Amino acid sequence: MWALVTYDVNTEKAAGRRRLRRVAKICEGYGTRVQKSVFECTLSDVNYERMKMRLLDTIRPKEDSLRFYRLRNDRTHTLEVYGMDNAVDFTDALVV
Repeated sequence: MWALVTYDVNTEKAAGRRRLRRVAKICEGYGTRVQKSVFECTLSDVNYERMKMRLLDTIRPKEDSLRFYRLRNDRTHTLEVYGMDNAVDFTDALVV
């Protein structure tokens, strides 16, 4: 599944800034950052649930916002990009 994950973490206090770093680290483990608080992820159903639970355990719902957009079509049928596109296709062969 292809998913778009966005978040907004309240960083007025030091605890919020730490939460923001944890949320970003979790997202980096599952997808590609396309904007400061936006990640594109290609996930199995199991990894989607794992990521979601980790993020929900990290945020504070009364202060922060977390959104998941589950997109049923693949990226090529759903997205139009103008300008830089830094996304990595993890379904293709990767050269390291």
